Amino acid sequence: MTLRTRVALAVAAVVAAALVAVSLVVYPATAAGLAGQHDGELVTAAGQAPRLLDSFKTADSPLPTTPISVGDTLLQFWPGPLRAGPTDGFVPLAEQDEAVAFGKVAPYFRDVTYGGVRYRLYTAPLNLGEGVLVRTAFPLNRDEDTLNALKLLLAGLTVGGALVAAAGARLLAGRVLRPIGRLTAVVERVTATGTLTADGLDGIGAGRDEVARLASSFTTMTEALRESVLAQRRLVADASHELRTPLTSLTTNLELLEEGRGTADPQAPALAHEARVQAEELRALVNDLVELARHGDIQLHLEDVRLDLVAGRVLARAAARAPHVRLRGELDGCLVSADADAIERAVSNLVDNAIKWSPPGGEVVVRVDAAGTLSVSDQGPGIAPQDLPFVFDRFYRAESARSLPGSGLGLAIVRQIAEAHTGSVRAEPLQPGVRL
Repeated sequence: MTLRTRVALAVAAVVAAALVAVSLVVYPATAAGLAGQHDGELVTAAGQAPRLLDSFKTADSPLPTTPISVGDTLLQFWPGPLRAGPTDGFVPLAEQDEAVAFGKVAPYFRDVTYGGVRYRLYTAPLNLGEGVLVRTAFPLNRDEDTLNALKLLLAGLTVGGALVAAAGARLLAGRVLRPIGRLTAVVERVTATGTLTADGLDGIGAGRDEVARLASSFTTMTEALRESVLAQRRLVADASHELRTPLTSLTTNLELLEEGRGTADPQAPALAHEARVQAEELRALVNDLVELARHGDIQLHLEDVRLDLVAGRVLARAAARAPHVRLRGELDGCLVSADADAIERAVSNLVDNAIKWSPPGGEVVVRVDAAGTLSVSDQGPGIAPQDLPFVFDRFYRAESARSLPGSGLGLAIVRQIAEAHTGSVRAEPLQPGVRL
């Protein structure tokens, strides 16, 4: 069952329930209103009976006991003494009527049937002597016809209203759900073809309702997925290229060593050293790839971290392995909420990058301020203006860096860690060198 049909049936059920509730109020109220109206008319007719009686008898004539028609109302007079039993041309007297005639009980109403017709009968005493009463009656067949017609009308309104509501709801649901239908078609197309484009949703996301928000969210999600897929493809392509170079060199050097067949070759030590260097580059590249994937996947474990102390530890380790460079720290106390391991890796990558580009005797300065900004400056050749926007991209290496060791992933890891902490990175040219 489609959503359109379910909406139509739900609306029809609600409308039908409302109309049934209205009918359950209208029908009893109408019946009670008619009954009350007729009871009042019967009481009024009984009160006017003495005046009507003057037009039917003389002073010496007896009271007429046969029913008298006055419009739709029947009047019957009955002089005493009374006894229960048949009367002249109308409903037999009841035992309670005698008590009414002598004022022992109050006037009363009852429903009776006479000649196949139902009547509403009112019995009251008549002030013309002891034991005299008057009975007024109204036929109920017209009320029954009216109430039966009202039943049919209410039933027709209930059924017709439900059908009209269902048809209207189906048409309205079709218009309201049309954007969802378009969105469904786009989702099915994306699923079937794998093409991560949200073409076909033009105009849906322009409003502020839930459907527009859903379409906008889907478009944003699709764009993010497309960018992710493209980034993965670029990563695979770049990784393949970067892995191929050290592997080729390593294979070539090992083949040359193998061709020596154990003889003393003066080039063997150099080839072995070159093979070891290539293997180290390959290991570093694999480690960087793993690190890049790890920081993009795991949840950060945030805690209070002294950024100045982290930078100090990184400087201490770097000084031991880079004696040819002067390392200096300008570290203000700074407490941040961060993942300690990730932040230390980012700082280490920045320092290693600065050391790689620094000439012998050059100075690398690490600064931390109280606001949470960390910068690393070097005195290397700097970065060309056209390369500045791409410094933190994966596998990006400027032309001047092609001959130097490295994978091109270190600064990409720095940016990924910074952005994971809702931070940012930038490169600023210096004379000489660069500040990251």
